[in-house]
Amino acid sequence: MRRRVSFSASEEVASGRPQRRFCAVSDSVMRENSVLDPIDKRIVRALQFDPRLPFSVVADELGVAEQTIARRYRRLRRDGLVRVIGAVDARAIGETEWIVRVRCRPEGALQVAEALARRDDTAWVSLAGGGAEVVFSLHPRAQHAREDLLAQRLQRSAPVLDVSASMILHRFVGASPVDSRGRRLADPAATPVAPGDTRIEDADRPLLDLLARDGRTSYAMLARSTGLSPGRVMRRIEALQASGLLYFDLDIAPAALGTRLAALLWLTVTPAQLEPVAQAIVEHENTTYAAAITGPFNLIATLSFGNTNDLYRHMTTKLADLTGIHTAEISPVLRQLKQAGALMNGDRLAQPTPTRRRRR
Repeated sequence: MRRRVSFSASEEVASGRPQRRFCAVSDSVMRENSVLDPIDKRIVRALQFDPRLPFSVVADELGVAEQTIARRYRRLRRDGLVRVIGAVDARAIGETEWIVRVRCRPEGALQVAEALARRDDTAWVSLAGGGAEVVFSLHPRAQHAREDLLAQRLQRSAPVLDVSASMILHRFVGASPVDSRGRRLADPAATPVAPGDTRIEDADRPLLDLLARDGRTSYAMLARSTGLSPGRVMRRIEALQASGLLYFDLDIAPAALGTRLAALLWLTVTPAQLEPVAQAIVEHENTTYAAAITGPFNLIATLSFGNTNDLYRHMTTKLADLTGIHTAEISPVLRQLKQAGALMNGDRLAQPTPTRRRRR
């Protein structure tokens, strides 16, 4: 029997387990200048709820032929508008993520940003601050890798004037499932992986690499590429998901949302008001990411708008109504070089580098 689903915010999946409730990307977020047509938008909403949902189930719900759904998704992915990713939750494996600001000489900032975007341990890279600042998220695999980048390589780079790094303490989840990395963040209240639970093994790396490039890769294709049996691949993915180590989400390009202006918001908030201010900010439809961090600013948020007028109204109304904000700095993003671990091609996602198929 085919699974019947309804893509509404209050839906409980067929397993009966309560899911964290959220709202899919609405028409107000997908602006008029989005390149998606109405059917494309419905497909995107469906895959936000379950990125690996079979096309047959999406077709049943939307009343469209399965071949049409599959063909449209392949086109959206080929055109760099959306892609499903499989990723490892850093918190679940006890690793720390950082937000790093690099102040550069204007003539060398793009060179620094491009070099950072090519690194495997950066998830997103933005050129901001009038073209003289590079902001990126760092997920170092080891302490020595972090120290090598922050204390050595960047400091010795000629265009770099100053480096400041902030540890991410807490990520806030609101109504929208999409963040600056294009993914739905894990529930911050989720129970961390306990000792003795499933852990990532060396044998999992080829599988995880393939899923990072295409989270909808079939079990049969994963098996052929890794040399494992389809049954073993399925069981391993289910085990990694159940343990909280692996999650799947839909990465959406700015062109698909129709956003023309992105900005980084740096806030200093009274500690007693940090939680309510962050929750209020993350509930705004223009907010794509919010996190508590260390350093002179204790809250960062990324915002997206259709134009500068929208940004002005947002700052003078929604943000102005919040109590507890001492200082605020807005830094427009001039160029997004990397998103959700993938390089950008303008306002679209570049195709990931293909991996070599394992020899048997």
